[in-house]
Formats: sequence, C-alpha cells, structure tokens
Amino acid sequence: MAKQKQGIPAGTRDFSPAVMVKRNFIFDTIKSVFKLYGYMPIETPAMEKLSTLLGKYGDEGDKLLFKILNSGDFLAKAKEETLNEKNSTRLTSQISEKGLRYDLTVPFARFVVQYRNDLAFPFKRYQIQPVWRADRPQKGRYREFYQCDVDVVGSNSLLNELELIQIIDEVFNRLNVNTIIKLNNRKILSGIAEYIGQADKIIDITVAIDKLDKIGMEKVIEELKTKNITEEAIEKLNPVLTLEGSTVEKIETLRTVLQTSEIGLKGLDEIETVFNYVSELNIETEVEFDLTLARGLNYYTGAIFEVKAKDAEIGSICGGGRYDDLTGIFGLKDVSGVGVSFGADRIYDVMNLLELFPENQEETTTLMFVNFGKKEENYCLKLLPEIRKAGINAEIFPDQVKMKKQMTYANKKAIPFVALVGEKEMSASKITLKNMQTGQQELLTLSEIVSKIS
Repeated sequence: MAKQKQGIPAGTRDFSPAVMVKRNFIFDTIKSVFKLYGYMPIETPAMEKLSTLLGKYGDEGDKLLFKILNSGDFLAKAKEETLNEKNSTRLTSQISEKGLRYDLTVPFARFVVQYRNDLAFPFKRYQIQPVWRADRPQKGRYREFYQCDVDVVGSNSLLNELELIQIIDEVFNRLNVNTIIKLNNRKILSGIAEYIGQADKIIDITVAIDKLDKIGMEKVIEELKTKNITEEAIEKLNPVLTLEGSTVEKIETLRTVLQTSEIGLKGLDEIETVFNYVSELNIETEVEFDLTLARGLNYYTGAIFEVKAKDAEIGSICGGGRYDDLTGIFGLKDVSGVGVSFGADRIYDVMNLLELFPENQEETTTLMFVNFGKKEENYCLKLLPEIRKAGINAEIFPDQVKMKKQMTYANKKAIPFVALVGEKEMSASKITLKNMQTGQQELLTLSEIVSKIS
C-alpha cells in the first residue's frame, strides 16, 4: 500500500504555539477595544443554509462559496437529466443545501432576524470566527481565515460611523501599526453612475472600481467596456475618480458635478458629517476621502471603509460599511446597520514583517522549575501553586533527566526564567533564579521571586 502523503489543503495553515501566542495577542487586543465601546460577543455556526448565503455577495462572491454535500447518498435526489447535462450550478442545488460561511455579516443579519424579539436595539455585537472562500491562494489571501467583526444594527445615526473610526484608530494604535483609513459612500458612487448616464450599471461599475488598486485604471477601463459601459460614460467617469484636493475641496467639486443627483447629494451630506465629527476629535490615524474606494459587496448602501498599513504592501487589513436593509432579505425590513471587519491574518502578516509583536507574551511559561530528583520534585510541587496564585505562568519539567536537556526545552519555549532547587536551596528555604537572557543567577526567597518576576 502506497504511503499517504501528509499535508493540508492549499490556502489553509497550521499554527504553532509560537504563532498562536502572537495571533492571540491580536485577538485579545481587538476584543478589548470592542468591549471598551460596549459591544457584546456572539457566535454563529461554521455552516449556513445555501439559501442564506447565495445572492448576497454578487456573482463573483457566489462562485467563491464552499458548498457542503448533503449527508448520505447525496446523488439520490439529483435528477438524471441534470447529471447528464453536467451543469455544475444546477447540480449543486440538488446535492448541496449548506455551505461554509463566506463572511460574518450575512450570518449576523440572519441572527438578528431570528432572535429579534430577544435583542435590545441598537444591537452592538462583535464576532471573532473563521470564514472560508474558494479563492486562489496567494500571499495575504487564504481560503480559511479569521475575521474580527464589529457591527451595530437598528440605528441610522452617523455617530456609529464615527465610533467605528475611533475603534479602528484605537486598535491599530494599540498594535502599533501605522495605518490610513480610506472612506467613501456608496450613495456618492450611485450619484456618479447617474451623472455618467449608467445608473442601472452601478454594481458593474463598483465591482470594477474596487479593483483599481490591484489592476490599475487601464484594466478597470477594459473591464468597464466588457460590461457595456459606453466610451462617453468612461470619459466622464475618469476625471471624477482621479479628483484631487482636500476633503473639503473634493466635496465642493462633487456638489457641482452631482447637483442633479438626489442620492449623490445625500451621500455627500453623510460623508461631510462624518468628516466634521472626525475633525472635532483627537483621532491619530489619517482619514482620507477616497472616491476610488468601492467595496465590491452588493449589500453596502452608505459609508464604506478600508484600512491599509502604510509600511507594508499587503492590501486591505480592515474594511466594511453601512447596509440599510440587509435584514430585509430575511424578513425584517428597514433595519440599518454598519460595521467593519478586521482581517486578523493580514494584520499578523504586517506585524510579523515589521517585527511589531512584544517580546514577552503572557501566554508563554514565565518560570520553569528544573527537576533534579524525587525529593527536589516534591519540594518544587509545593512551591508551584503559590507561584501560580501570584499570576505567574509556571511549570516543572516532568522528567528527571540531564540538566542540558531541560535547559534546551526552556530555550525552545523561550522561557525567560528557570528555578533551580537543590540541597543547598532546600536547606536555606530559597530558590536560585536564573535569567535565561542574561545568564545571571540569584538566590532568592519565594516572595522575592514573585516580586521580581511580577
């Protein structure tokens, strides 16, 4: 029998303890900021009904959904004519009723509708869970990755947009990542579509514009042409997208350009209000009005956000926007929401590249007792509970082996302190503490060790 090759699917990853310590630092930092602003945690299943997921992300998004085969004989309900036809889209509807979630926002909308009688509105929630996309794996793009979402539903107030900007600012300041927040409004983009005479092509236009950073203006124009956007419309669109100047100047120019578009002017009013709020507060992160920001997801209707790291080329590390009626597709009309999603995996890549993680992490062992023998082991076992009660992560090496092997273990785990307890230490009721970085050794009492390490 051939030996099975070990491995994991492309676009997924295993995480070692050293990596998980860093990832948890990101999760804990983000979570602490979410809680600071009054958001509560929820979780939803990894899989949802395909009827919940399909049609919410546009044609491109639907293609990236991982479908789950029905349990048992999944071909039993498939019609013979469909099998012979070899049409994967039609066949999928007969053999698959569930799929892995593509994001956390659509499941959240389903959650809000399902439990609306139990929730207090505005409902502020955060959610940190993995999502899956059948995308082509590449640097910074995975098939399985974590999202850290924060949303508020049941309120139209633009104070919510401001609060999200504050949360973004707080998170990345705590993580020490230098970022820029790009801000736009889908109503402005709808106004631009009206201005160029292509109001019915707003989705095609936003999907194309959203790729501007990745493929450049020339390729975007090519894509617009394939969507039957006229040459005249493209000529009118180009100078609007490349509009320069300050936020105030851009808004003034656009008020003239979009003067006949009611929805466009409303979008300008909204973005002006948000920037006025921002100017009144001490927000350290740069906030930029970017007309080329489109966010490809169909459900956005108002403000849209994107955050990029200034010191690393890796794409968006946080993004989101307002959706006025996402819950409507599940039967609950006129419930507006707004939220952003932090891409933990890309944030990790940025922080790793720029060496921004703190050296000493609380999740690792701080103090390890060397195991010299049975008598010393029993002595150390009585000390360990006192060490742990003081909030110090501590362990004893489980086997009575050579000192070199125990020290190698401590070095591999990056344990900063090692406790040595032999005959001399036991008779003096003290412990020799070794600093693994400096090599310095001190004979100390238990309380002195707790004080020193704490």
